[in-house]
Amino acid sequence: MTSPPTERILFITGRLAEPALRQVSDRLRERWQLDCEISVLNVTVAALMHTRLIANRLKLDEQYDRVIVPGWCQGDLRELTEKFGVPFERGPKDLYDLPTYLTNADREPPDLSKYSIEIIAEINHAPQMSRDEIQSLALRYRDSGADVIDVGCIPGESWSEVGETVRFLKDLGLRVSIDSFDRTEVELAVSAGAELVLSANSENRDWLSQLDVEAVVIPDRPDDWQSLEQSVEFYLEQQRPFRIDPIVEPIGCGFANSLQRYWRARQQWPELPMMMGIGNLTELSEVDSAGVNFLLAGYCEELGIGSVLTTEVINWCRTSVAEFDLARRTIHHAVTRSVPPKHLDSSLLMLRDPKLHELSEADITKLASSIKDKNFRILAEQGQLHLINGAGHWIGTDPFEMFDKMLAGQEGTLDPSHAFYLGYEMCKAMTALTLGKQYRQDQALDWGFLTMPEVSAHDRRRESPDE
Repeated sequence: MTSPPTERILFITGRLAEPALRQVSDRLRERWQLDCEISVLNVTVAALMHTRLIANRLKLDEQYDRVIVPGWCQGDLRELTEKFGVPFERGPKDLYDLPTYLTNADREPPDLSKYSIEIIAEINHAPQMSRDEIQSLALRYRDSGADVIDVGCIPGESWSEVGETVRFLKDLGLRVSIDSFDRTEVELAVSAGAELVLSANSENRDWLSQLDVEAVVIPDRPDDWQSLEQSVEFYLEQQRPFRIDPIVEPIGCGFANSLQRYWRARQQWPELPMMMGIGNLTELSEVDSAGVNFLLAGYCEELGIGSVLTTEVINWCRTSVAEFDLARRTIHHAVTRSVPPKHLDSSLLMLRDPKLHELSEADITKLASSIKDKNFRILAEQGQLHLINGAGHWIGTDPFEMFDKMLAGQEGTLDPSHAFYLGYEMCKAMTALTLGKQYRQDQALDWGFLTMPEVSAHDRRRESPDE
């Protein structure tokens, strides 16, 4: 039985990227038996390529099944396909991602559109806010993934405008809940269209159960299981809609026991809907909230807890709603397929990067020796910063010291715009070095879903492609 013919692939690159691309190409041949070759055009930086430059300088003396140009290449690839009679395509922007790009070309990305956990986002101390502030926060929550906007009232006070506020939010097309034990506030909110009341226990269940609204049933105290059972039985007898929240407590205040109560509730009432107020963890744990949200999403998904209440009051929780929205989708995909939530989506990897592609000392030395022009290349590799151009190669971990040494070895002076550019890029490189992130000159650092697009310096001052 004969093997199917191997696809022939040609990579287009510039002089500086050639050594790294040859390493990747060798790996593609050895591990995946891909037949790939490299054409090095007479251009220093591959990212500066344009399709017109390729059309003028590329010579195809052999037959290929496809040609892959750098991911940053500008221009219309159809012109190249028509001229050379072979499909041209843009590869990944980082050449080290070529193995994934090529070997997973036919793999469908995970479907992260589905989820099973509803997000209720609370506007804390709503009575102290203006109508514009409430609208702005509610719409931000909605755009971040919230399904319901919770109007949080102030214990011990009665807010006469709660009905107008709920009606205002409903007119914006939002679903609304009310967080209050005050009867007047709750009745006004429900009359205006609130669909859920937080919360019901032995103190208010008699009058609350008479309203045409769903309630969140909680214990009188977090550790009073009997009171939770009694309120659940009361609502079952009244045949009123409700969901159960055994109340999660902060770390240091009974967290482990509270998780056990959720487990116990699910065993005792396997069919009843449940909610968890995850803000008790995220707001009261001084740690980046993304990981906390991810773990809580996993616990809720596996236990069938169908809704969570969260908020964004303290600074480290300022994107909690969006974090949980991303987490619930990834977790749903993982749990329904019985796979670990890994290599599905890296949007919640913000402090660290999914992977690093580090150059060896030999690679750096070879790269430095090949650079002859005055333009600077900046690297963050092997625990050190590298500043390289045709006049020298400066290495260190202190950008100020490196900059001084570089200036001492330069002919002439740097203009202000060039000095600003170097300072900006060195700052990014130092940040990457500190956190163990991937640094690529002229590219934004990867902060997951918080990454802000960045226009590179060469895009701002793009030269004519044939220069």
